[in-house]
Amino acid sequence: QVQLEESGGGLVQAGGSLRLSCAASRSIFSINFMGWYRQTPGNQRELVASISLNGLTTVADSVKGRFAISRDYAKNTMYLQMNNLKPEDTATYYCSMSGTMDYWGKGTLVTVSS
Repeated sequence: QVQLEESGGGLVQAGGSLRLSCAASRSIFSINFMGWYRQTPGNQRELVASISLNGLTTVADSVKGRFAISRDYAKNTMYLQMNNLKPEDTATYYCSMSGTMDYWGKGTLVTVSS
């Protein structure tokens, strides 16, 4: 079992930055896939960024050049650095990790004002 807890969300003006954190309850060294997703009411959850076991990262086209995913094994934590935020980035952001099972955090709300 792995418990995940997101933090770092909040209200920010357009053009601002936030860094989301996803703290895991145990070592993430063997986690195969880690990702950040976001969801707005009435819409499906979408993958924003991911990082694989070998360090390969991907980001969605909508956030390319603005968002970056990273991880810190020593802190058992994954991050999402979000720069030049836009109102359309407003959503609840979830972190997920996949090993033998899929684990999800409860989400953190990001609101970007225009």
